[in-house]
Amino acid sequence: MNAFFSKNEIKNYTFMIIGSIILSLAVVGFFLPNKMITGGTAGLALLIHYVTPLTIGTLIALVNFPLLVIGSKYLGKIFAIRTIITILMISSFIDFFAQIIELKPFIIDTSLSAIFGGIFTGVGLALVIKGNSSAGGSTILAKIISSKTEIKPGQVILIIDSLIVLSSLFIIEDTAKVLWSVISIYITTKVIDFILTGSLNKKVVYIVTHKTEELKTLIREELGPEGTIIRGDGLFDGQDKKMILIVVEVTKLQRLRQMIREVDPDGFMIITEATEMLGRGN
Repeated sequence: MNAFFSKNEIKNYTFMIIGSIILSLAVVGFFLPNKMITGGTAGLALLIHYVTPLTIGTLIALVNFPLLVIGSKYLGKIFAIRTIITILMISSFIDFFAQIIELKPFIIDTSLSAIFGGIFTGVGLALVIKGNSSAGGSTILAKIISSKTEIKPGQVILIIDSLIVLSSLFIIEDTAKVLWSVISIYITTKVIDFILTGSLNKKVVYIVTHKTEELKTLIREELGPEGTIIRGDGLFDGQDKKMILIVVEVTKLQRLRQMIREVDPDGFMIITEATEMLGRGN
């Protein structure tokens, strides 16, 4: 019982509550009054709501709970409990805002609703994820399908969201709203990535050179002491290779290029994105 009242668990539920409120405000304040959709269970619930008298909160619960029963063994007991609580909160908050206090639309404008609805949804979902929970729906299906097949969870979610958008073409007559809904879903994914992984201004650089010693001395003096020398074999027998691996701030990339040209004109560098960094203060 104490586990549910630990410091970490209180933090999880705080994220879940705030995330559920923000997600609910996105649905009621932006998508519903502009007759638009979003991805996942909320999007499916909105679609069904447009053609039935059922409330969005009721539909979210009806869609999710059968999936939870089926997928509980894939989620883990604690994660499943948090997900159930999150779904109940989202369902309750949406119906509270829409049916009880009859929250007025934040704005009646398709493009602005797509942008800010996507931002609100992304923030809400990201906070729920930071609370070690989920909003159910496509997440549950993704876990089940990926455990039984070689299909990745992200691909499953993409397929489900695509099917929801395609289905909306038969319900929402305004094609522009459907297209703006797609943009909104894209914004949501970007906001989630930004919150969960942060905004990195660094690049991962691989430097292949015959003058490793000279370059590593310059790098240490001008760019910082952190880096790795990778040793390996070339494609031909007896061909020893060395490569420098470093993480560099974007603003220092040009200086690094100059250093390589000056020290080893035959050397070359490979630059990739640093999507997430952990450790050493990150």
